[in-house]
Amino acid sequence: MKEHWDLPIYKKAEEIYKTLVIITDLFPENNDYLQHLKSNLLEDIMVVQAKISGAEAVKLYDIKMENAAIIRKAAREIMISGNQLELLGFSDAKYYKIIRNQIEEFRLLFIDWIAAFNPNHYIVDNWGLFNPPGISPDHIQRDDELDFLDEDDEE
Repeated sequence: MKEHWDLPIYKKAEEIYKTLVIITDLFPENNDYLQHLKSNLLEDIMVVQAKISGAEAVKLYDIKMENAAIIRKAAREIMISGNQLELLGFSDAKYYKIIRNQIEEFRLLFIDWIAAFNPNHYIVDNWGLFNPPGISPDHIQRDDELDFLDEDDEE
């Protein structure tokens, strides 16, 4: 089994983190707005990394998808935060294009990553948000739908 840090999506998140550190270290120390933005950006990418790890640690489809939704939100926040840089007085805002390109590469990896989630490993989400396709919030789950072990999982 691959460790989460060996996954292409996690490696890309690490790359984004390192790039964000380099760029945000250029923010002037005396600009409180940019320093606050720096804090938010670094928090968002750390959330991305933590939620990839969290999704990889569980089998349940709904938990994986919940983590994926949080990852998407954080990645989108990183993407749009670049719009504020010039307004907040960051003279090197042009470097944020690197982050936008990395987020786009991350998005493509994300699509492949979530496509690999097993929709058969689910517990009904009675809120209806993270059920596999075709499963309604009032679906009555059979016992055999809760048996996630197969020969490959037993050790």
